[in-house]
Amino acid sequence: MKLHSATRLLAAGAFAFLGAAFAVAPATAADGHSHDSHAAVLKLNDGARWQTDAALRKGMTEIRDAVARALPEVHGGRFGAAQYQALGEAVEKQVGYIVENCKLEPQADEVLHAIIARMGEGVDAVSGRAGSDQREQGVVHLAGALDDYAAHFDHPGWKKLETGH
Repeated sequence: MKLHSATRLLAAGAFAFLGAAFAVAPATAADGHSHDSHAAVLKLNDGARWQTDAALRKGMTEIRDAVARALPEVHGGRFGAAQYQALGEAVEKQVGYIVENCKLEPQADEVLHAIIARMGEGVDAVSGRAGSDQREQGVVHLAGALDDYAAHFDHPGWKKLETGH
């Protein structure tokens, strides 16, 4: 029980830290005349996707699978508050695992942190912390973060999330 609480605390702390760190991105982007601060943080490795390690691949696969299982029920309007909460907890658990175990080169880690920050926003919405009317949008946000991950990281065997859109 203590390990589970520590992992949740680590994930929550990572979301809070990353949220604060990337909150300044719009101001920074405005100085560079960029209209999309999100794209400015997400970059490729000289045109190639960043390398991954086993911990990152494991955690992201778990997050992808949890979102994939939820999507049909979310789209059908059959996903309840307890299910949204469980999805948020599952994503937080995997983010905690990634933060604790993933070892990437600094530039790749910076890109990953942008994706994790976006996931944190999705978790806040899914978990109801952004308002109970935002939960479905939180799942869409998580799916977008997973698409960003696939576009920026080389993850052999990655299965694109079928969102139905």
